[in-house]
Amino acid sequence: MSKKIKIHSIKYNFFMNALLTISGFIFPLITFPYVSRILGPAPNGKIAFAASVISYFSLLAAMGIPSYGVRKIAEVRDDQEKLNKTLTELVVINTLFTLLSYLLLLLLVLIVPDFRKDAALIAITSIQIIFTTFGVDWFYQGIEQYDYITARNLAFKVIAVILMFILVHNPQDYIIYAGITVLGNVGSNFLNMIKLRDYAHFNFHISLNLKPHFKPIVTLFLYSAMTVIYTNLDQVMLGFMTSNREVGYYSATIKIENILTSLITSLGAVMLPRITYYLNHNGIQKFNELIRKSFNFVLLISIPLAIFFFLEADQIIFVLAGKGYERAGIILQCLIPAIIFVGLSSVTAWQMLIPLKMEKWVLVGSIVGALLDAGINLAIIPIIGGVGAALSTVIAECSVFVTHCIVLRKRLRNAIDWQNICKLMIGNIFALVVLGLLYMVHFPILFSSSLTLSLKSSFINCVCVGIVYFGVYGITLLILKEQLVLEILGNIKQRFK
Repeated sequence: MSKKIKIHSIKYNFFMNALLTISGFIFPLITFPYVSRILGPAPNGKIAFAASVISYFSLLAAMGIPSYGVRKIAEVRDDQEKLNKTLTELVVINTLFTLLSYLLLLLLVLIVPDFRKDAALIAITSIQIIFTTFGVDWFYQGIEQYDYITARNLAFKVIAVILMFILVHNPQDYIIYAGITVLGNVGSNFLNMIKLRDYAHFNFHISLNLKPHFKPIVTLFLYSAMTVIYTNLDQVMLGFMTSNREVGYYSATIKIENILTSLITSLGAVMLPRITYYLNHNGIQKFNELIRKSFNFVLLISIPLAIFFFLEADQIIFVLAGKGYERAGIILQCLIPAIIFVGLSSVTAWQMLIPLKMEKWVLVGSIVGALLDAGINLAIIPIIGGVGAALSTVIAECSVFVTHCIVLRKRLRNAIDWQNICKLMIGNIFALVVLGLLYMVHFPILFSSSLTLSLKSSFINCVCVGIVYFGVYGITLLILKEQLVLEILGNIKQRFK
């Protein structure tokens, strides 16, 4: 008998998923300085090469199931028989594509000399494909067990960091480090296999119907593949059309943008199973309510973050990358509006199109974005380099969101709270006015050139501007009685009581 599934609140799930997402960036920041010094450029390059190769085979093995599986499991989680059947069918499909992926990988290792000479490293790195397939992370997301996902993932990351300091001491240990990296990334999936029997079990004795799953998973696979190509396109084209130095500037800004977008889009991952559940249980009113909250949430945090990083671009680059990256500041200013469009399109894609079984339009949106990105890059990268790549990314992300809006135009009428959006805009405008007044009276710590500051002073500058901007923004929204801010404040008060 499978135990009853405990479903936590969306706020709790969002916090857990955001914590998991942030840890994905924090742990590399901890390990990178040590590993880069111990291993050196060549072994690090080998590991990066193997990881990039395996990422493509992982994509083939997954075949869109990580996204589709969350939706499908959420649909049937209240019916144990259907839950067992769906789980079995998706794992069978996942296993078939995993075998195909390994077969192609083996052929490449045998045929391509560069793969053959690093066969041991590729074999160890490829273990993550098996653990990803049989770890069925998408199942736990579908039944909204984000606390379990986060806790065991953090535990294995900590174990991996400890093992790295104990076992990796010279460049010859790069294969050991590759194994430790796999352990940190997917080792916790071994626990998933054990715990799975608490919620469901495989049933191979019934008639399995695999055919209905293929169309949506292939569509989502194509979307994932397009996204991988699309997100790497700017740096590839910069590399061909400009210098390595320009790629380095752009790469520094992309890392910052990725951290911010991952935080903003964390809500989409936890909303997908809940929204799918409501749609399949005639909860259209609840569906519209959650979509309104999602749009409000994305705009609540993405607009002020974009403005803050635009204002403090030079200082932030100076703090994170150091001297020599001054040009990255203007690239970051051009790139940062993209986080708003990425956040909005994450709502239209993951919380509307996919739950509504309109995933083909998610793929269409990514194709439109990729074509625009490539076309604009060809036209302006030779002229303005990384700034051109940043501007094309913003335009492309905007086009993805516009494509989704055209398809969803009828449903969006009930999903956007214009009155609340006006409050958010007033909050940002008022915060900008206060900063402008402080600038006019030459308040020294808030506005000064990063070139004349030490690392400590630049950091203090960012903190002070952040406190003023976000403080004024938050107080203004409280005065205007913005819905989400009042809800968050109410929850904090309740916790204290």
